[in-house]
Amino acid sequence: MIRYTLRCTSDHTFDSWFPSSDSFDAQKARGLVSCPTCGATTVEKAVMAPAVSRTDREKAPPAARPEGEPTTPVAVMGEQEQAFRALLRELKDHVTRNADYVGDEFATLARQMHEGEVEHRSIYGEATADEIKALREDEVEVFPLPVLPDERN
Repeated sequence: MIRYTLRCTSDHTFDSWFPSSDSFDAQKARGLVSCPTCGATTVEKAVMAPAVSRTDREKAPPAARPEGEPTTPVAVMGEQEQAFRALLRELKDHVTRNADYVGDEFATLARQMHEGEVEHRSIYGEATADEIKALREDEVEVFPLPVLPDERN
């Protein structure tokens, strides 16, 4: 992993981690690297000091953490990402409130509705990647519900 200090066109600086230099270049080219302060996608690497570790001294013991403080890492999100995640959460909540959960029968029921064998209604459930691929090849409209990062923690 490589940590870069980046600077946007508004002169905001921020740090970001990338698996490699090529990964940074590819993400930047696709407009995926943005300033968490203003959202600008025109960013450049800023001058930064190399991180060189010393081997001539002992490691310091880890700092004591106050009781009850979280031990998991926390992501810092800009306003745009927070707003986007809120919209995704709202979309998912709308679907789950207004559609019928059909579990593993999703692919079968979606196909039956498409072919007119059963009455159309809003449904959601689970399907394998192969089932989704087959439904899309047959022009059955399906849309994956977003899995939000906070649902995986």
